[in-house]
Amino acid sequence: MRSLLSNIYGNPYVLLSLTMLMWGCNAIAARMAVGHISPMLLTAFRWIGVAILLLAIAQKRVVADWPSLRKRLPLLLGLGALGFTSFNALFYLAAHNTAAINIGIIQGALPVFVMLGAYVVYRTPVSGAQMFGVGITFIGVITVAVRGEITRVGDLEFNSGDLMMIAACGLYAVYTVALRERPTASGLSIFSIMAFGALVTSLPLAAFEAANGDLIWPTTTGWFVVAFVVIFPSLLSQLFFLRSVEIIGPGRAGIFVNLVPVITAALGVVILGEAFNWYHAAALAFVLGGIWLAERKQFRAKPA
Repeated sequence: MRSLLSNIYGNPYVLLSLTMLMWGCNAIAARMAVGHISPMLLTAFRWIGVAILLLAIAQKRVVADWPSLRKRLPLLLGLGALGFTSFNALFYLAAHNTAAINIGIIQGALPVFVMLGAYVVYRTPVSGAQMFGVGITFIGVITVAVRGEITRVGDLEFNSGDLMMIAACGLYAVYTVALRERPTASGLSIFSIMAFGALVTSLPLAAFEAANGDLIWPTTTGWFVVAFVVIFPSLLSQLFFLRSVEIIGPGRAGIFVNLVPVITAALGVVILGEAFNWYHAAALAFVLGGIWLAERKQFRAKPA
């Protein structure tokens, strides 16, 4: 058994496939949480659980890396608030107003949001082909947002859940671009500090939700969702992704993110019984095709 686990942890392609499955399942868990736990409370419990687990497995690593972490402590805490708290809060709010399939497809556009953010902040060169890919990807996002009814674009009759997911992707892109300024330390240590930042900033959101009368204490299903998102999308997926990046690098690992909308769409149909319409297929084609065009030059220049 130990040998099997060792082989799995040493195989980046298995780890990345499992990571994308967990991230796809996060959208399913978000939909299952509706009516069983309120979104801000779910966000807070998620990071409380992660913080408890990290205390057990990462304490020594954080202590060893503390001199380096301390120099960038405000940045890391802020990144936790932005990339973890804000993204998750909008993600779980979106699940109250849109389907898991839509969440997955819009989330699939994240690489393009990141590319645009890197261009704006660091003036990272963007070719004409990449810009064309960006345009194709956003056509896919708009297609799912207006349910294939192009005439709705002019009326701006967008689903609020889809708009929340677009905003969440924008925030996560800012977080991803800002990670360039992270200190020289282990990925586990950096993740631990950011998770603590997420914990601290998620508590006021839950308190505001309670004060507003919108708090829903977890039912049995709600506690199941909390346990799932703490262990799988939050902790194991991060450890697996960090390990994969160590083995094959961020560029080759990042391309696997393109699997998330496909996995989410399949799980939405199989587990939640959501309808897969023609515009979902069209949007998937646009999003994945646009990302392929945007990344094609990069991967030709840096072959495996």
